[in-house]
Amino acid sequence: MKIVTEKIILDTQGNPDLVDITQRVKDILRSSGLKKGNVTIFVVGSTAGITTFEYEPAMIKDMQELYERLIPEKRYYHHDDTWGDANGFSHLRAALQGPSLVVPFEEGRLMLGTWQQIVLAEFDHRPRRRTVILQIIGE
Repeated sequence: MKIVTEKIILDTQGNPDLVDITQRVKDILRSSGLKKGNVTIFVVGSTAGITTFEYEPAMIKDMQELYERLIPEKRYYHHDDTWGDANGFSHLRAALQGPSLVVPFEEGRLMLGTWQQIVLAEFDHRPRRRTVILQIIGE
């Protein structure tokens, strides 16, 4: 069993940016030389999340609208009183979405569905530089 840890650094545009990182994960997995195991994808920070969905324009819009319906940006959140940065909604969306995802791989390939991509969801109201940690465990 071997463990490989790598990072993806990317700049986001701020809420509601949804960024397909699938190819970058595949490239890092390929360079690890591992053939079977699991890769954990984890975003550092409390205002972003990791998920999967079919990454196409209509679904991107649907996801953005879903987040807005569930946790509207333009309403009062108690957290905003703490720091005055008006991003309480960002923290709630990130907590709901979750910061990580585990994807198994076999024969050096992610076991994703045909239309399933790995997506970083940026919820903060401003552009951010994000660090995504990949931890690949396998043989």
